[in-house]
This record gives sequence, structure tokens and C-alpha cells, in this order.
Amino acid sequence: MSSSCANYGFTNGSTCACPPGFGGSDCSQPACGGNIFQGSSRPLTPKPTVANGYPNITASGCSCETGWTGTTCNVCQTAQACQTGFGSTSSSSSSLTGLGSQDGQNHTLTCSTTPRVYAAGQMSCSVQNPTLQSLYPLDSTLTILRTLNASFTPSPNVSAFGESGSIYAQLFYAGEEQFYCTADSCTQGLGDSTGSSDWNCQNLKCTCFANSTFCGAVPITNLSTILNSLSGNVEISCDAPDSSGSTSCSFKQAVITNVFGPSGLTLAGCSFGECVSQAVIDTTSSNSTSSDASHGTSLSGGVIAGLAVVGGLVAIALAFLLFGFYKQRQAKRDNVGNWLHKTGGIGISWTNLSYFVPTGYGRATIRRKSTSGGDIKTVLDDVSGNLAPGHMMAILGPSGAGKTTLIEILAGKNKVGRMTGEVAFPTSNSGAKEPTVGFVPQQDILPAKLTVYEAILFVARLRLPECIPLSEQVARVDDVIEKLGLSHVRDVRIGDGEKRGISGGEMRRVSIGLELVARPDILLLDEPTSGLDSVSASKVARVLQGLAHDPESPTAVIASIHQPSSQLYQTFDQVMLLSHGRTLYTGSGGLAPAHHFSSKGIAYQQGYNVADYLLDIASDPPVSLFQTTEGTTKESSTEKVLEGGSAELEKGFGLSRLGTLPKSSVTVAKSRSRCATTFLTQLQVLSGREWKFLRRDYTLFVTHVSVSAVLGVFVGGLYFQTGITIAGFQSRVGCLFFLGALVAFSTLSALYRVVDTRPLFLRERSSAYYSPTSWLLSRFIFDVVPLRIVPTLIVSIITYWMAGLAHDAAHFFKFLFIIVLYTLVMTLFNFLLGCLFTNGGIAILLSALTALYQMTYAGFFVHLNDIPPVLRWLQWLCPLKYTLEALSVNEVGSGLMIQDTLEGVPVNVSASLIMNMLFGFGSNNYYRDVLVLFAFIAGFGVGVILVVYLKVRERR
Repeated sequence: MSSSCANYGFTNGSTCACPPGFGGSDCSQPACGGNIFQGSSRPLTPKPTVANGYPNITASGCSCETGWTGTTCNVCQTAQACQTGFGSTSSSSSSLTGLGSQDGQNHTLTCSTTPRVYAAGQMSCSVQNPTLQSLYPLDSTLTILRTLNASFTPSPNVSAFGESGSIYAQLFYAGEEQFYCTADSCTQGLGDSTGSSDWNCQNLKCTCFANSTFCGAVPITNLSTILNSLSGNVEISCDAPDSSGSTSCSFKQAVITNVFGPSGLTLAGCSFGECVSQAVIDTTSSNSTSSDASHGTSLSGGVIAGLAVVGGLVAIALAFLLFGFYKQRQAKRDNVGNWLHKTGGIGISWTNLSYFVPTGYGRATIRRKSTSGGDIKTVLDDVSGNLAPGHMMAILGPSGAGKTTLIEILAGKNKVGRMTGEVAFPTSNSGAKEPTVGFVPQQDILPAKLTVYEAILFVARLRLPECIPLSEQVARVDDVIEKLGLSHVRDVRIGDGEKRGISGGEMRRVSIGLELVARPDILLLDEPTSGLDSVSASKVARVLQGLAHDPESPTAVIASIHQPSSQLYQTFDQVMLLSHGRTLYTGSGGLAPAHHFSSKGIAYQQGYNVADYLLDIASDPPVSLFQTTEGTTKESSTEKVLEGGSAELEKGFGLSRLGTLPKSSVTVAKSRSRCATTFLTQLQVLSGREWKFLRRDYTLFVTHVSVSAVLGVFVGGLYFQTGITIAGFQSRVGCLFFLGALVAFSTLSALYRVVDTRPLFLRERSSAYYSPTSWLLSRFIFDVVPLRIVPTLIVSIITYWMAGLAHDAAHFFKFLFIIVLYTLVMTLFNFLLGCLFTNGGIAILLSALTALYQMTYAGFFVHLNDIPPVLRWLQWLCPLKYTLEALSVNEVGSGLMIQDTLEGVPVNVSASLIMNMLFGFGSNNYYRDVLVLFAFIAGFGVGVILVVYLKVRERR
């Protein structure tokens, strides 16, 4: 095609070969009468003249011959017109080509006036749009040549010019041609028998006539740049004729639909005409299935990517679930013997234990210089001792003596300082299982909403092997409750400071019961009688004594005691006395310590409480006592390690690192620290507890639901049946923005719940009840579903229908999908803050500030393109921006049209154009935003898991 030929004509010698309906030396003159069979001999409009500096290319004033219509008289209306026109240029119907020339076929030409094309059909329509008509009030018409198969048309002019699967279109305003377009690779899709037709073409291009009315004659409405840049795909959709015989069509292209809505440029009063052999119609109709294209739309790349991501996540979840079922079944089939009965007693020994912390960690009286010159504190200094199974030891000493530190080191707790020395678990049975160490902290951190029985059963189901039947686990729990003397409060909730339940002494016994249910080999307790009256302390002591002296399964019990009564002191078989981190005495209990120190010149008054006597000594010991004791302890420690059987020393506990302190060099025998159950069992047990928590304290759930219902009615009333003016559309986006902001602030309670349950999690994790992942998943499920998704759906559904948003199911569920995704994003974000900061106030402040940042960069208060470039990049880190964009795109994607008046000019344009102008949102960004929100969910989810694994752990 030559650029010197208008209407995409091509050079033919010294002249241009023109499309049907045009002629002249450059194809710029529309036909004026005649018919399409006349070709270049058709009468034409006068050659364009120049008036006031602008050319006048017009087909007005021309009349078509009988049986022909349209702006360029190309549209046939009767079969007689086709036959007459064809006969005037052909001597015989034998010149018909294609199917019409076959023997036995009907060679008669007919005029098809339906939207369907058989070979090459012409159409002429009136362009109708209020906005376009307000700018250009005269008549606008669009003529289109649609060529499906050029070899089947009897018109030599069409077959010579039009390629199969192509369109040629021209737009006339008041008879003056404004611009022309072409596209190729066209396919025709047919509807039902009513005659509708859809044409989908590719590679659209358009060309303006310079200085025509649309393209420069009126500078303020010059459309040259827009029209000359049209490209991509184009669709011409025509409905079947209505009852009055009128047919409407639409011309759709990306830019056009962005301006005029998803229906594109509306074409009304369309006339169709195609001169074609009856044989072509008959044969093509009998094989119509080959040309009837499906009206279903293919999935876009964004949809496919989104489905792939969701499908991948679902597949991974199912794979983990199946693997969990396999591991669970395998664990239940394992044979671990009679796990509840010990095969031999296991003791504990420690040699030359020292513990150092930098200045500022706790109290200590012995100070040394570190290798870097800074002060360090020596909390323990070469402490040694041992305890055989079947004995109970009391660790005595004033505050700051190092009792708790020693207990925690023996229990393998994660310490902030450095340790040196050796811890071992001697046993007389070489085939004994790995030792288990139970630790009861000084504070009673218990699930307040569970009963005593439920709390201990919860631990039993997690710490006992899965191969043990539930009936046997329940029997074990009942046995522990009976031994602890808690039968009378078995079904009483534990309670807390706000809602009282059991007493303090009973809480202490429950804490002990949580460790006893797993039958530990070594039981370590940090001040188990602190804060208890003498009666409660005596009950606790009797329980521990019975446990240590159990003839069937003796247990080594070590307890730090702050200030025991005389009766309590007498229950201990051995005593260790600490002072300023050093050992003053370790050996038998009773009066033995008094005799020991009496021999050192410290008199003991007969009948005086031995424990008080020892604490008086330890509070201000003579220097000579340290020197004598230190030498004795070091000398005898090696012999004491081997008491109770042969020792098998293996490396065990992990140690913290502080660069300015002496290097840790503690050798520790292995103790059981891994979870006893599989992940799926942990998740089931934790979910059961979370359900009990939710069911017994439903105030937060009721509050969320009630507030959501009230806010839904309030917001729905505020934006009730929002209009379709420009201001109304802004209100629609405001309604969507309000919902997003509501989600951002309502998820703050998720942060509080994480901070509130953090102490209980730390205690249970330190005792290896379950893995952090199982806790996170159960916490997430029972927080998201009842407290996030349900309230969000309530407020969203009420607001959606009251505000009059898109009233079709597809867009409604796409709206809910985005809201739920954003809810998950913000819940995980608040989970991350709650896990990252131990101070709940800081976490809440940061969450609130982040919500304000999101509101700023969401695109509602400020146009995103107007933000200075140095700050504009922050919008890509704003989840609310993607949420609001997706919700807005979903709303305008329902075909929303803006109908308004600006300074007397009626506006009837697509809401997507206004959306882009007011907020800078892309009309095709819905699925991109979905994928970005999924990325936020994945990112925050991974962040929460990493923070919990690396940071949210017990450090003492």
C-alpha cells in the first residue's frame, strides 16, 4: 500500500487502486451513486476543495441508486439490485467463482441483509454517543467493509482489494470523511439463530485526514494524536435486529472502551448488505459449525498467573497435609515399649559450672575484667554437685546467690551469658532412653480459660508419644491429678488475675503436674514454694518427696528454695548452699550442714531452724570459708560425677554468644528437647485449645461482629445508592477506601492477641510442647476466620448492596476476594509486629502509623502521579493502594458509565477514564493487584515464621 493513496489504497501504475466506494487519483473521493460492481467507473463526489484553509472531502448531496444505501452507496438492500449491478458488468453468471460455480448449485445472486458475513459484506451505521454528539452535533456515520473470504464474493472490486479476514472502515461527519482504519487476522463469531455476529481482528491502525473536523479543524477538540495511535485488537459486535427491524452494533478497542465504556463506540441504525451467491449461503450455512466461534472469552495472562499461584499454594498445602497424615500414622504405629515406665534411674551431675554476664545483667558481687577491658559479672563460679535418682536436693542461698541461674543451666535453658563447665546424666543402665528433664519456673504461666484436667491433658497429648492410646494418656492425667491432690478442683478453670479460679498453691501444683505427666527423669523446680502459705508449701513438698522416693520409678528432684520452714527443710535429702555464686556446702541434709559449719567455727544453736542458720551464714560468709570450701569442692567434684552409675557424656545444650565474655565451654549430656508428637497432631491439639479459648471468651468475637454490622449500616447509609455522576463515582471509590481503612485498623486486635499469648507460648516452646509453626498456624486460623474474615464479610456485604455497587455476582465475589486478601495481609502484618516487639505499645504505635501511611499512598487523598518522585516509590510498598485499585477496577469493569454535565456539555464516558484521571489507577490491573497482594501475604507469612523461630524464644 502506498502512503500517497488514501483509505489504504495501493499504487496501480500511475493511479491508486481504491477500496469499494472510493476513487480518484488518491482514493480520497467517496462514491456518489452507482454500485460496487462498477469499480473505478463509479461516479464520485467532486474533488476536495479548500475552504478557509481546510479541505472539504464530502459525500453529502449524493443519492444512491434504487436498492443501495449507505454513505458511499455500498450497502445492497435487494437481490434485484445485486443482480442488476452484476449483470451490467458481466455477460454471464458463469463468472461467479468459488462455491457458486459448482454444478447443481444455485448461481443466483442475492442480498444478505443480516449482520453475518458470508464472503464480503458492507455495513453503514450511525455513531451515537452523548459526549461525542455534544462536541460534534451533526450526523456521524461509520462504514465498514468486512471481508471473510474474498474468493466467494462476486464483486471484482472487493475481491481485488479486500484480503480474507480483514476490515476497512471510514468515519464520516456531516458527509465529510474524518479518518479511516484497517485491521487483519479477523475471525467471525456467530450467535444463535437470531443473526448476531462478532468480529475480532488484530493489528488495528487508523489514519486521520489532516485538518478535518475531528483532526485539526477545531484545535480544542483535535483527535489526531489519539486516532493515529489506535492499535491492537478491535471487536465489532452486532446484535440481531429488534422487533422494529433496527440493528445496533459496537466498535470496541482498548482506548475507545477506556473512554466510552466496555460497550465501546455505540453504533445504531445499522444497515447491512452483501451481494453473494445463494450457493455460498446454502453451503456455508450447512457447515456453519466451522465458522461459529465460541462466545466465551479466553483467559488473560493475569488470570492464568493468578490461578497458577493459587493452585500452587493449594497443591503445596495438600502435599503438606498428606505428608502430615503419613507421619502421624507412622508415629502411631511406632513401638517404643512401655514408655511410661522407667527402666532405670538417671541421675545428674555438674562439674565446675561458671556463668558470666556483662555488666547490667542481674546482680553479682564478683566482678572481673573481660578480654576487651569491660566489666563482666560472675554469677556462678566453679559450682559442682550431683544428685542420684531417688533423692531430693534443696539449693539454698540468699537472693543473688545464683540459685535460679544454676537451675536454669541444669535445665538447659537458653541463657544470655557464657557458661563453662560440664553437665552429665549418669545412669546405671546402659540401655536407658535419652534423659528427659522437667523444669518448673518460678512464675505460674498457665492457660487461664482451661480447667485443671484440660490443661494437664493438653500437655499429655503433646508430650507423650503418639503410640500411647488416648485412654492411657487420660489415665496418666488422672493419676497425676490424684497425686497432686487436685481432684477437688479437677474441672475448675485455672483463672488469672482478672477472673479468679484455683488458689495460688493449686496453681503451683498444676505447674508441677504439667511436667510430671511426661514422667521426667530429672525434675528441676525454681522456688516452688515462693508465695505459698505453710500448708500449701507442705503439700507441694510432700508431692515432690513422693515423686523422688517412688519405689517403681525414682526421680532426681532439685529445687531452689528461698527461705524454707523447718518442716519443709526436713523433706530434702541433700542440700547445696550457695553464696555469691560459689558453693559453701553440698552434701546430706538434716543436721549435717550444721555439724559441718560448727566444725568450721560457726556455732549452731540447738533447735534453731537449720535453713535459717544456713541462710545467715550465706548472707555474709567469712573469706576463709570460701577458700576452704572452694578447694574441697574442686577436689571432690570428679568423684561425685560417677556416683549412681557410669557416665556417658555427650555434647548437648546450645549456648548464647556475647563477644566480650569468656568463651562457653560447657559439655552437656543429651536430654530430650525435641517435640514428642508430629506436626499434624500438634496442630489438632492446639486448634482444640484455641476453639475452647474462643468459645469461653466470646466477647471479642461478639464485639467484632456487632461493630461490623453497625458500621456496615452506617457506611451503607452514608453512601446509599451512590449515583453515576463524576462526584458519585468519587463517592464510590471513597466507600471502597473506607472499607480498606476499616480493615487496616480493625486488625490491630490481632496484634494484641499475639502479645497477650506470647508468655504462654514462650514457656510451652521452651519445654518443647510443639513447634512454632504449628502454634502460628493454629493461632492464625482461629484469629483470621472468626475475628477477621467473618466481621469483614459482614460489613462489606451490607455496605456493598446498600451503596449500590456492581449488581452482578461475578463482580461481587471479586470484590469480596480482594477484601479477604487485604484482611489476610494486614492480619499477618500485625502478627509480624506482635512477634517482633515485646513491648505491645510500640507495636500498636507502629501499626497505627503504618495504617496512616497506607491511607496516604492509597491514591484516594492524593493522585499518585502528583507525589514528588523522591517519595512516589513508597506507593509500591502500600498494600492498600493495590487493594483500592483492584476494588475500583472491579467496579468500573462491570460496565459503569459516567453520566454527567460539565459546563453544559453532557458527559457519557466510561468510569475507567474518570478513575484514571482522578486516581491514576490502571483499568487492567485487577489481576496484577491480586498477585501483589498474594506476594504480601507470602512475604509477611515468611517474615512471621522467621521472627518466631529466631527471636520469639525464651532467653534467661
